[in-house]
Amino acid sequence: MPTLLQINATLNNGSTGKIAEQIAITATKHGWNCFLAHGGRYIGKSQFETIQVSSKMDNYIHAFKGEYMGLHGLGSTVSTKRFVEKIKVLKPDIIHLHNIHGYYLNYKVLFEYLAQAKTPVVWTLHDCWSFTGHCTHFDNAGCEKWKTECGNCPLQMAQYKSRMVDRSKKNYLQKKKLYSKLSNVTIVPVSYWLGDLVSQSILKQFPIRVIQNGIDLSVFKPTMNNVREKLGISDDKLLVLGVLGSGLAEKGKDEFIELAHRDDLKIVLVGLTNNEAAELPDDIIKLGRTSSQAELAEFYSAADLLLNLTYNDTFPTINIEALACGTPVVTYRTGGSPEILDENTGVVVNKGDYDGIVNAIEAIKNNGKKRYIEPCRERAVKHYNKDERYEDYVRLYENALSSGAQNGNVY
Repeated sequence: MPTLLQINATLNNGSTGKIAEQIAITATKHGWNCFLAHGGRYIGKSQFETIQVSSKMDNYIHAFKGEYMGLHGLGSTVSTKRFVEKIKVLKPDIIHLHNIHGYYLNYKVLFEYLAQAKTPVVWTLHDCWSFTGHCTHFDNAGCEKWKTECGNCPLQMAQYKSRMVDRSKKNYLQKKKLYSKLSNVTIVPVSYWLGDLVSQSILKQFPIRVIQNGIDLSVFKPTMNNVREKLGISDDKLLVLGVLGSGLAEKGKDEFIELAHRDDLKIVLVGLTNNEAAELPDDIIKLGRTSSQAELAEFYSAADLLLNLTYNDTFPTINIEALACGTPVVTYRTGGSPEILDENTGVVVNKGDYDGIVNAIEAIKNNGKKRYIEPCRERAVKHYNKDERYEDYVRLYENALSSGAQNGNVY
């Protein structure tokens, strides 16, 4: 029985943690023995044997080093060395990396071990951190330093803050040096947009295999609900839904506030913190976060459209979830967002184009929600079934074991 070890900042918590858990469930069905390694924070329940790389206190110390000395990913040295010893005992046939950033693991220690061990590695990229000197996303800043050499980072205080030192150049060069010593690694971006960036980055020497994220289509489906009744929204108003993870300012705060003045629609925002809710006017219906996927499916199904105004994203799951519930999406041209939709399932708008948002909403209003239900659901079923997407990983593991990683381009 082959052994799979996945490494991620979270354990069955948040999008990446849940993806790792679901991959393990699928791999187990194919005879794999699965282990999940994780950081000391954001720990959910898992049905698999788990390994905690570092403690919560160690994570906080690492975060301090990152925030004040630019050493994100370079703390947790002792705990990562202990973790490497556990890997040696476990002897996994495949090591699958997800988010190795998140203040819980020392990537230098890990990659020095991987260079020596020669164990086949699959690395799923959920953002851009792996090939930059500092940031997880640079799209909104228009920065292209990651193509040649980072330095004088324009996002030093925006993402994973580094208050005292700009180490972006040193971090970039160190990653580049470490990657040059690795072999038998396959990079898995979760969108074709990200795959194109990787092919221009310091990771371009490795084979690149795009596997888009999937969702549970048995949960996210057109669902009977009484959302409008509960929220007091009349049938003559367009229900415009926004589902926010974090960072209201980069999720279209100003645009939502402007739209809220319209009499023909009602905006419902799900996922707000108390502080974020306080920043918004009362004519927006403000709801907190929900851990219930079934409840979220009711919101998607009740909505006339999902409005996703994120300025930085890789492959937003909420767009897929909305489609699966038969709801069209209006989204900014951000990251992998456009590739989720086609002309029958929503509208893509340039970032910050308020008139474009208004025109897109009007078009969907004029067409009527019923026109979109079937094509939206069909697109989700065809492309984003989680079982099929996680089967892609199992085939990738089996190929790595049988033939080893071969150099190639995005496919």
